[in-house]
Amino acid sequence: MAKITLHGNAINSVGELPNVGSEIKDFKLTGSDLNEKSLSDFAGKRKILNIFPSIDTGVCAASAREFNVKANDLENTVVINISKDLPFALSRFCAAEGLDNVESLSDFRGNFGQNYNVELVDSPMKGLLSRAVIVTDENNKVLYTEQVPEIAQEPNYEAALSALK
Repeated sequence: MAKITLHGNAINSVGELPNVGSEIKDFKLTGSDLNEKSLSDFAGKRKILNIFPSIDTGVCAASAREFNVKANDLENTVVINISKDLPFALSRFCAAEGLDNVESLSDFRGNFGQNYNVELVDSPMKGLLSRAVIVTDENNKVLYTEQVPEIAQEPNYEAALSALK
């Protein structure tokens, strides 16, 4: 279990993030059109998985906005926002904010949280995803991970982006 806090209170995820150098697992997530997306839909692209509890919180929204801006300068790279939010909420937020450099996918009917060890197992946020970032190369090899230690804190954008240089 990863030790995380929410406003200083200890909470836990189901496990640890994938190791740098390992290959990420396939996933099935739901897009705004309610169709499933899997890892193969992003074949040949470098990936930044921006994982968070809910787009309807300030820090989650900030990370989606920041990665959207940063994605403009990234070649052959896709930023994928992942949460348990319904696809409609993710789509509404991205449309309202003009976020067109990111892909937002929902784990509302999947097991991404369990497979990637980011599902929270206790606290009032039980069942949601922790705040984490996983960066891979075009062959799905993990280059960088960050389990953000305090859910109310933004990820280290520069460290994530540096992994792609």
